[in-house]
Amino acid sequence: MNPLHRIALTALLFAVIAAPLHAAAPTTTWVPTWTASPQARWDGDFALPTNLPFHFWDQTVRQTARVSVGGPRIRVLLSNQYGTQPLRIGAAHVALAGKAADIVAGSDHALTFAGNASVTVPPGASMLSDAIDLPVPALGEVSISLYFPQPTAPATFHWDARQTAYVGPGNQTANVRMKHDATLTTRVFVSAVQVEAPASTRTVVAIGDSITDGNMATMDANTRWPDALAQRLASRNVAVLNAGISGARVLRDRMGENAPARFDRDVLSQPGIAAVIVLMGINDIGWHGTPLGPEEGIASADALIAAYRQLIQRAHARGVRIVGATLTPFEGALQDTPMRGYFNADKERVRQAVNAWIRDGGEFDAVVDFDAITRDPARPPRFLPDYDSGDHLHPGDAGYRAMAQAIDLDALLGDAAASSSSP
Repeated sequence: MNPLHRIALTALLFAVIAAPLHAAAPTTTWVPTWTASPQARWDGDFALPTNLPFHFWDQTVRQTARVSVGGPRIRVLLSNQYGTQPLRIGAAHVALAGKAADIVAGSDHALTFAGNASVTVPPGASMLSDAIDLPVPALGEVSISLYFPQPTAPATFHWDARQTAYVGPGNQTANVRMKHDATLTTRVFVSAVQVEAPASTRTVVAIGDSITDGNMATMDANTRWPDALAQRLASRNVAVLNAGISGARVLRDRMGENAPARFDRDVLSQPGIAAVIVLMGINDIGWHGTPLGPEEGIASADALIAAYRQLIQRAHARGVRIVGATLTPFEGALQDTPMRGYFNADKERVRQAVNAWIRDGGEFDAVVDFDAITRDPARPPRFLPDYDSGDHLHPGDAGYRAMAQAIDLDALLGDAAASSSSP
């Protein structure tokens, strides 16, 4: 053989041997389809009650969650983020939710963790269950049942569930009809539900305070604005995650960590994250002079804007679109409660300055003007009566629905820009 031919043949053989085997691109992926942002339990020196029992002991807690996108398989994430002791779960089950405390017969599955039916979650940690073959439709509801065999303080929770949870004696995790002797309006230890979905599935996160968490929305009805947004996006195969925490603030901790502190956990670390909507700041402005923050000053517009810029920079560093939402009206907020003093003219001036920057600053990728949608044209600092829940701070169901309808889906996802630039 000609030496040149031999060299060429040898090079070809090495190229074939060294060439990587290109596997077919995966057709499915795991995406979060529901979340509840974890919070640390607070002490009795704060104005609001935790609405939690002292502990669970030889009891089952059954909690319901409505997913956004669906899939044929499911996983559940448990969180002991704020616990100082190991969290012992004696048994955990997932099923399609029935009425009240019931589950759909024949849909129950035991959750396992690395093949084990029980799990101990270390302090500060989370545990993801093994995958379960349980087809869940888009916008369907699942129930997660946890059994606590030993005294367990609910150190990690979510304060405002807008969903009733049921507490009953003994291990009832597999019971179709659960006997309960107590209910909760909080969530405990369950922080996410994931489904196996097409690889093209995207995720949108709504991070905010009680107006995102859905305070004053009808209980057990899924009428928060992120719920209504999930209905609009289900056909686009986009999951919507609610990272609202009632009482949350941009700059300070108390009812949950401040926004920059939890931005990675609740937003940027979510698989498939495409966009985030930020609606937060009214508590930074309004808590001053109320029992919620009697010694705290009013956050300045400059301080809030600086924090928003940090969130924008961090989102852009990860290739995530970030949408700014204007702060909704709050004149008369909580005036008939012990929290009176939440609104005054100085606070309104800060809100107006913040909203002007959100609208006109040009730093968010898009803006949704929730203020313009929900305010009373005859009295702009106040909610439109049809959208007011009655406390003059939170929308009612109609207001939440109007907020979700006001969101431009193409601008949220960047689809309009992509379509206009394509050949």
